[in-house]
Amino acid sequence: MVVAQVIIELKKGITDPEGMNTKKALNLLGWDVKDVKSGKIFEIDMGDDVSEEQAVEQVEAMCKRLLANPVIQTYEIRMIEG
Repeated sequence: MVVAQVIIELKKGITDPEGMNTKKALNLLGWDVKDVKSGKIFEIDMGDDVSEEQAVEQVEAMCKRLLANPVIQTYEIRMIEG
């Protein structure tokens, strides 16, 4: 089984209201947190019928067309044990 993990984060300089609110809440609860950044992780099971190389190519296309907004987000693709 070929499984891809896609990690999506906001680009540097893009405001992250979710991260800021989480940081504020953690500080209010007593933790001395300097920064919190939010993001998304998708795990995509490509099945057994594709090679790892084909999966990377297809997941790259998925990121460009749907999963990530290239104007404000970056993404990283990792192949993981399935």
